[in-house]
Amino acid sequence: MITKKEIIVVGPRVLISPEEGEDRTPSGLYLPPTVKEKEEVAGGLVIKTGPGYPIADSSHGNEPWAENHRPAYIPLQAQEGDYAIYLKKDAIEIEYEEKRYLIVPHSSILALIRTTIEEE
Repeated sequence: MITKKEIIVVGPRVLISPEEGEDRTPSGLYLPPTVKEKEEVAGGLVIKTGPGYPIADSSHGNEPWAENHRPAYIPLQAQEGDYAIYLKKDAIEIEYEEKRYLIVPHSSILALIRTTIEEE
């Protein structure tokens, strides 16, 4: 039997691979770890996103357990492959298969940088 593991991000959250910070200033001075910890904003690559913000579905009345009931979501702006700038204080660090990731609420993302390729 072959098993496959996958991270499933729940709700309005985003899985980010954080960018490793520089240990030196542009002039070549080494920065202590406490300086990097005090930074309020960080950036990283969006690896996976949750389904979005759940919304109420009134088509089944007051019976959310009704047959064929599928939850409805407002999708997130963040997409896989975007570069996200986010508030560090809201990020939760996890380790998965020996790699460090952050789970960040979508509301804590300040900006997204999306690269698209256009043909001439």
